[in-house]
Amino acid sequence: MANHKTPVIEKRLTLKQCLTHLLRYAKHYWKEYVISFVSILLTCVIFIFMPVVEGKIITQLQHDLTDLYNHVAGAHIHMDLILLGIASLSIVMLGKTITQYVTSIYLNRAIQSTMYDLRKAISHKINQLPISYFDAHQTGDLLSRITTDVESLSNALVVSLDQALNALIMIPAMMTMLFVINKQIFCIVLIGIPLILLLSFLVVRKIQPIFDLQQQTLANMSSTINEMYSGISEILIYNRQDYAIDQFEEVNAKMKEAGFKAQVYSGLIGPGSNFITYMVIAFSILVGSFQVLNGTLALGDLQAAIRYIWNINDPVSRISQLTNALQSGYSGMNRLFSFLTLPDEIQSQTKQKISEVQTIGFKHVEFSYTDQPLMQDMNFHVQDKQTIAIVGHTGAGKTTITNLLERFYEIQGGSIQINDQDIRDLSYSDLRDLIGLVLQDPWLFEGTIEENLRYAKDGLSESDLQHAIEMASLQETIQCLPMGLQTSLGEDGENLSQGEKQLLTIARALLKDPQILILDEATSSVDTRLEKKLQQAMDAIMKNRTCFVIAHRLSTIVNADRIMVIDQGNLIESGTHQELLEKNGAYAKLYNAQFQEDLDSQASAS
Repeated sequence: MANHKTPVIEKRLTLKQCLTHLLRYAKHYWKEYVISFVSILLTCVIFIFMPVVEGKIITQLQHDLTDLYNHVAGAHIHMDLILLGIASLSIVMLGKTITQYVTSIYLNRAIQSTMYDLRKAISHKINQLPISYFDAHQTGDLLSRITTDVESLSNALVVSLDQALNALIMIPAMMTMLFVINKQIFCIVLIGIPLILLLSFLVVRKIQPIFDLQQQTLANMSSTINEMYSGISEILIYNRQDYAIDQFEEVNAKMKEAGFKAQVYSGLIGPGSNFITYMVIAFSILVGSFQVLNGTLALGDLQAAIRYIWNINDPVSRISQLTNALQSGYSGMNRLFSFLTLPDEIQSQTKQKISEVQTIGFKHVEFSYTDQPLMQDMNFHVQDKQTIAIVGHTGAGKTTITNLLERFYEIQGGSIQINDQDIRDLSYSDLRDLIGLVLQDPWLFEGTIEENLRYAKDGLSESDLQHAIEMASLQETIQCLPMGLQTSLGEDGENLSQGEKQLLTIARALLKDPQILILDEATSSVDTRLEKKLQQAMDAIMKNRTCFVIAHRLSTIVNADRIMVIDQGNLIESGTHQELLEKNGAYAKLYNAQFQEDLDSQASAS
């Protein structure tokens, strides 16, 4: 189906906007985040003082050995002090292990809870968007939002939050410790860090569009795979396996190229930052060694300073190397929140609820899917309990009439009224409560037959189910199934025949007990034998309801109260079967042509 002329368009968000939206979901778990952040802070504090303790042990050994070498009276190795230092290190390491464990538990719990809420929000959003959005977007793209994009954001948060907080706390604290230990070494490091940050900034700026492309190609791959598996029967019967493989190969190649570029560019950061760090350490050792030799710097302090340089490089280097996860997370976050901020379908408030449908009217209705008008002045009036058949060539606009009545699309002019009340003055819920729908391709979900039947309405009794089953001629089918009503259906009800699935959807529509019933090509995909059984079931469900029947086989609607012939969105003929045949117009041509086709088919069969 073509797109609506005012399609829903996603807008790219800035990082600040994305983080603002993310905070709305994360704030519900602030306690878990606070506990994990406090644990990170304690870990950093412990980590900061470890080089000091190690330095004191080495300095003590240096002094003891120097005294022994110089034959100082009473000189000896102070093992008590060294063992005390080692014990202190062990306690510090144990504390660090505990705080890291606490961080892991609470941070992961908070992040996964946030992702859970995000997935719920996406599911809710999918149910709030207008039909035109789904016309314009592939199923795989929607699947990618709720799986790949959320997972990318989750991985980025799990990997980066801990590291980012570590960097924010440890870099300033360790630079301060370096300044206290030795100002010359501090100045050397002060030159190196900006170079690493500049390198990271330049690379990140270059690869962000590549990560956006990588995320989009991943969504395209999901769409391609979904399309291939949903159409596997057609692929096999037409021997188009090579074509399907070529399609996948094309999107797979794009995925490979985008992934390769992203990894190559982001891979520049690690080696570059490590090279700068090695140079900083080399100069620091050179300067520090001279100071140790001339007695202005203790050996333990030099060792502590080198440890601090490595510890400073560690968070800087990790953040640089986290570019992949961060960029992928930002791309996923952008796609998520640009989707979640799409405008919902405009909701109406019911001005006066309709308890009983008496009339339905289209008055000067105008509508188009694109810039080209489809309906320009559609007018007709339906009385309650009438059966209206809608016929016409494929693409004439038959289904559009019922889509507009259901408000799957909004008209651009005129009005559609029930009991002289504009349907736009009803909420979607109240309007659609009045309507039942049976489509050409029956929709069933994975679950039992009973669960699919109870989908129609809450609070259904066993007698309601049995009555619907009898009315839809489903008794024989259910009795033949090993588990009866508790038989589990496969994906799309694949373990039932097309006719059985259709009978099941008719029973479900009957359980809803709608006042308006829409049957859209409900018998066009079954054989003649099943068509008669389906027709009997539909005759039962159509009693005492206002019905719209979109028919492909005209023989099924000869008893309709009125037949409307649609052509290019216009109502060109209207009347009973007999009246339209006597007019010898468009309907008569359609009917006679189909009648002749049936005769030819019978003749060839005999």
